[in-house]
Amino acid sequence: MVKIDDYSLRPVQDEDIESIRIWRNAQLDVLRQKEPITVEQQSMYFEKHIWPSMKLLQPSNILVSFFYKDNLIGYGGLVHISWQDLRAEMSFLLDPKYTIEEEKYSDLFSVYIALLKKMAFEQLGFHRLFTETFEIRSHHISVLEKNGFIREGLMKDHVIISGKYVNSIIHGSINSK
Repeated sequence: MVKIDDYSLRPVQDEDIESIRIWRNAQLDVLRQKEPITVEQQSMYFEKHIWPSMKLLQPSNILVSFFYKDNLIGYGGLVHISWQDLRAEMSFLLDPKYTIEEEKYSDLFSVYIALLKKMAFEQLGFHRLFTETFEIRSHHISVLEKNGFIREGLMKDHVIISGKYVNSIIHGSINSK
């Protein structure tokens, strides 16, 4: 568990996965996921991939739930982990009710980044975090950059969203310690 004030991250638990499924299905345009996930698909994914990997010393993904005063407000984690290179992709998704107001989203995402960096850099000793963000998410990109992520690349016409090609932006953050 990682805490800053009233905010915390803890490993995803079984009771979190239905909220996560609902949030993912409500925000398909910002995810690599293209189709809604059923309850059965969500359960199967966690049974086959997430729960067994939580027992490993070096899992390929570390999924965490994001809390404010013990209320689940989001989730994410470290995915596509390379333990050899001490790097991972940062993943993040909020309950959609917190994505409407830009200032609230900025505040919550900034706290999440601080918590995840604390976990990744201080607790796990990672050297690098990176993100891939669809260019349509300009506010999300600005929050990344305000929190120490540097734009490192552009993948031109990388995905199709609403029938149009959209670029993906790659950001990175290096552990300064």
